[in-house]
Amino acid sequence: MEVLIPIILSGCGLVMISSLSLRNNMLEGNPYLAPLKQFQFLGLGLALMICCAMTPTSFFKKHSGKLWGISIILLGLTLIPGIGIVSGGARRWISIAGFRFQPFEILLFTLPIFMADRLNAERPNESKLLDKSSFKSFWKPTLMIAGISGFMIYRQPSLGGTIIVISICFMMHIENRGWKWPLRGALLGAGAIVLAILIAPYRLKRFKAFWDPWEDPTNAGFQIIQGLVAFANGSLTGVGIGRGLQEERYLPKADTDYIFPAIGEEFGLFGTLFLIFLYALWTWRAYYVYKNAKKPFLKSLALGLTASVIFPMFVNVAGVTKIMPLSGIPMPFLSAGGSSMIFMWLKVGLLMAIKRETREANEKDKNEKNNDE
Repeated sequence: MEVLIPIILSGCGLVMISSLSLRNNMLEGNPYLAPLKQFQFLGLGLALMICCAMTPTSFFKKHSGKLWGISIILLGLTLIPGIGIVSGGARRWISIAGFRFQPFEILLFTLPIFMADRLNAERPNESKLLDKSSFKSFWKPTLMIAGISGFMIYRQPSLGGTIIVISICFMMHIENRGWKWPLRGALLGAGAIVLAILIAPYRLKRFKAFWDPWEDPTNAGFQIIQGLVAFANGSLTGVGIGRGLQEERYLPKADTDYIFPAIGEEFGLFGTLFLIFLYALWTWRAYYVYKNAKKPFLKSLALGLTASVIFPMFVNVAGVTKIMPLSGIPMPFLSAGGSSMIFMWLKVGLLMAIKRETREANEKDKNEKNNDE
């Protein structure tokens, strides 16, 4: 189920990308280009998932610092002119040797590994137990890792990505060391978010568009309104595949950030609820991987990987349904794009590695118990 559900989600994404692409590109070149590229990304993601599932988790634990460090360096490269690609006023992409990718997706893969390693690191002096309720236990490693990672994302700028990264770190800390300091940090973070919106004119403009998109319906509020119109057009059962108004490009980024409203128009409320059900079912299955894991490192890692899939989903859905301002976060497994697809499948592979090692440990314990008897 942990693999089958993402395959279904990816298949739904391919169907929607094909629906959006075929008519729009019919007069501009190969109409099958976008779905073929996404299919290739899916195939590569599945191959890497299998490799990741067969790799011992100890390998990722051993190299967690290096992996996280590489992702931070790549995020820094987005800020360098000529390497970082400006799109929509943000530097979220880099191009190296003809390859274009989004380092944020790499960070969402390496961050849970590094956080799980640091939260469960063995201390040289075992007689000196860590006070998990102290500020020191929150400062190092959680606040340091969240601060560095969040700052690099914020500089792109991506406030939504910053919130996701910090939320993952805080959630992993809560599971390992308790609520006390993350709760206080979250309250301070809420104030920082308000300040970040007020001091940045483009964020303030986006917030005003979120609050009342009809005040500027042809500019700042256009995308929000078109997304809501797409949901309204779809009603309960949808207008049918290939028949949505968004086929005519009324909805910007309908195959990436706004693929959820496009699905809502063509497949209706039932279609969108089916997708939410699949995400909920996958979360439930991932929870069992977390619950059954025996080692603290594996439990923290399973939780972090699950959060790195589900948090972006929540942020995307909340943005397109006008629950929170838009953030430009793609929908996991559904949105077009290689970076998101490949690293989402790597996370699934790592969850499968945790599940495999847990099963092997249980079988070993069972055999030892039988031998003792």
